[in-house]
Amino acid sequence: MHKIVLVDDHAIVREGFKRLIELEPDLDVVAECRNGDDAVEAVSQWRPDLVALDLSLPDGSGLPLIEHLLSVCVETRIVVLSMHDGDPYVSEALRRGASGYVTKGVAPEELVAGLRAVMHGEVFLSSDLRERRAGRSSAGLDPISRLTAREREVFLLLAGGLTPKQVAAELGIGQKTVYIHRASLMGKLGAGSELDLYRMATDRGLLPVNT
Repeated sequence: MHKIVLVDDHAIVREGFKRLIELEPDLDVVAECRNGDDAVEAVSQWRPDLVALDLSLPDGSGLPLIEHLLSVCVETRIVVLSMHDGDPYVSEALRRGASGYVTKGVAPEELVAGLRAVMHGEVFLSSDLRERRAGRSSAGLDPISRLTAREREVFLLLAGGLTPKQVAAELGIGQKTVYIHRASLMGKLGAGSELDLYRMATDRGLLPVNT
């Protein structure tokens, strides 16, 4: 059974998401939180597999809370739920370590899809965000150009077949830092797996021939 913590300051919203999630036989909402302090306490107590986090909390803790919760339990993965669909919010959430971002304007079932994708190690963006990023790419903007220098290094190493642990050793950084860069770059690229990264790199001739 996968343990999930819900963080949203609206009780009606939490109840709706809880009922949707608990229709799945292997998903269990173990705690509901209305603010950052409650979320930190719940993650410390339950060590959940996933946190579904609303960014618009009354104490303004949404984005910084992502890093805080990951410092409390590094194994926990975070899927953001938000009414904000602008790129600054999405990119910043991924940069801080979120593994998924689902806007509240999509069908509720996309939350469950996002939770499952993240549990399988993928980076998940809701359909509206994926379509928007695909539109920017089709307009002639190469998303790889939006990566930072460090994200580009991590991108090429992951695309070349290295594991996050091996990437950390290669670059002399922590494995947690690699996961944060991985989530951010995959969000920027609209990629869902390392296979997508490999295809992007090979399509652009960025990998050695013998890779």
